[in-house]
Amino acid sequence: MFGLETSEKPLSPEVAGVGNAVELTPPPHGGRLGGGQVIGNLLICLLSCLAFAPAVFAAHGVAQFGEPKYPANFQHFDYVNPDAPKTGLLNLSIVSQNSSFDKYNPFTLKGKVAPGLLELVFETLTVNSLDEPNTQYGLLADDIQVAPDFSSATFHINPKAKFSNGDPVTAKEVKYSFDTLISRKASPRFKAYFAEIKQLTVVDDHTVRFEFARKGRDLSFVAGSLPVFSPQWGAKANGEKTPFEQLRLEQPVSSGAYTLAPSTSGQNVNYRRNPDYWGKDIPVRRGTLNFDKVVYKLYKDTDTQVAAMRAGDFDFFSETRMRYWCCQYIGKRFDSGELVKEQFVHHNPSAMNGYVVNLRRERFKDPKVRQALSYAYDWQWLNYKILDNEFERQDSYFAHSPLQARGLPSEAEVKLLEPYRAELDPAVFGPQVEQPTTKPPSSLRQNLAKAVELLAQAGWHNMNGVLRNSKGEAFEIEVPGGRSNNMLLESFFYNLNKLGIVLRPKSTDVVADRARMKNFDYDFTSVSFREARNPAAELWRNLNSADADVPGSENVIGVKSHVVDELIKKLFEVNTQQEQITVAHALDRVLMHGYYVIPWRYLSHFYFIYNKRLQRPKTLPLFYGAYEWVINAWWDGEGK
Repeated sequence: MFGLETSEKPLSPEVAGVGNAVELTPPPHGGRLGGGQVIGNLLICLLSCLAFAPAVFAAHGVAQFGEPKYPANFQHFDYVNPDAPKTGLLNLSIVSQNSSFDKYNPFTLKGKVAPGLLELVFETLTVNSLDEPNTQYGLLADDIQVAPDFSSATFHINPKAKFSNGDPVTAKEVKYSFDTLISRKASPRFKAYFAEIKQLTVVDDHTVRFEFARKGRDLSFVAGSLPVFSPQWGAKANGEKTPFEQLRLEQPVSSGAYTLAPSTSGQNVNYRRNPDYWGKDIPVRRGTLNFDKVVYKLYKDTDTQVAAMRAGDFDFFSETRMRYWCCQYIGKRFDSGELVKEQFVHHNPSAMNGYVVNLRRERFKDPKVRQALSYAYDWQWLNYKILDNEFERQDSYFAHSPLQARGLPSEAEVKLLEPYRAELDPAVFGPQVEQPTTKPPSSLRQNLAKAVELLAQAGWHNMNGVLRNSKGEAFEIEVPGGRSNNMLLESFFYNLNKLGIVLRPKSTDVVADRARMKNFDYDFTSVSFREARNPAAELWRNLNSADADVPGSENVIGVKSHVVDELIKKLFEVNTQQEQITVAHALDRVLMHGYYVIPWRYLSHFYFIYNKRLQRPKTLPLFYGAYEWVINAWWDGEGK
């Protein structure tokens, strides 16, 4: 299902002025796009639905490996309450959302789109379950046929599906949506995302066939993630029609469970249940979307937002800042039990996040230099002193998942890596990289001594307090200005100074920073890859060699590795779960031994603050986003 989840990513480095969040552009293998806030949110969901579908016919759902958990006649997902009352109100506010909006069209490039549209108003051909690693079931489609050679996928549209204006959803509207999204009328990221769909053919009134540019198990999932809307969106009573690219505050004509209610533009966004919603009784919708009204309240800043939560102005919040969690959510409403603080475990994989240096700079090309920098980062101190010891260390590109490599490589991993032995550090064939620690008997002093040793091996020596190479050039790193205001960076920079590294503060002008990052004109920044149950597309976009020197690409780090490219390609091609694990483990070893990122953190729990009148099913999903779960499975116990 669609999930607006960027606000809750607990692993994103909170770096004031350290570059910009990495905006993702699509890989050639299909995958999630990046871009503006809501476009990125849409495509986070699209990628979370990617999987490798088996060759099936007349299927109600497709699984990455094996068979779907739920049979063809299933009635509802296990993590919902099919008898939940359809009533009441849900007030939301999301910390990373824009503080204002000026359009209801999430598919165009310009403007600030209202939050909630993708969860509540628009629907796709398929949705993914939240208690399976990678399985999708029909939503607008009631049948999925995948060609035996994975060259195409055919979707039959549920004849009951209707738009909010009462018109049926037919194959014609599916094609219109696809053609519009890959045209100049929509954000160019959609065209790139669907680039490997060679053609969409209308077979009959309720059937469409997607033909793919390559034979891939994942591409039927790309096709299934297509959002569908009506060509009547923007039609006027006088017969005229607003062009798609100019649609702003016109009511979308879509098939979702909610429509827009009158809103104060730029402030609250109000949704109300469509009493004629077509899908209320289909299995993937039963027990979901239980609120009559959903309101998104927008605030100017996070401090105002937290104060509003304490005052009871909205009903739910997912907190990722531990300094707020421990100390800000107090007062009479918490004392009385009106507002509840509770932690919920999840099994979501954690994508790589952390600090990086620019591999295009000569002084950062030696892996020993990058490894040395990691020894100056005292994670244990930061977690204990600043982050309330609530975070886990990110120690893999597949952390918190079976795809993470540990210990020594298996025979299968060695066999896979053997053809590349000459290109790899011999250490790749040994134990997996473990991050430096200052837990006794280790210490920061020992770590800095190791850093000095590694820097010396790379040709950098401390001369009168300054690190220099054989040419006498000082080792300099341009860093964000105003660094003393960022506790998360202050201690790291202090340790770098101890090594003799000269830090040069740079301007923190937002516009200038964006332009510089687009052209890779930086020394030090942060990255946060997107979480995805099928990570191949995400890794390709962030790490493939061909994009390393393409301005504006997602390969911000500048990684150029033939081995990395080949292993990511193999990750696209796996046919079994064990193959996926083997390839991912091998890739993880190569990447971690490249020391491309100084890894940061992730949370293995969600931290919720919510009004006690909100109720939830007893069964938790396994793989879910905080807001996705609340919107789709909780309900108003008081029916307000």
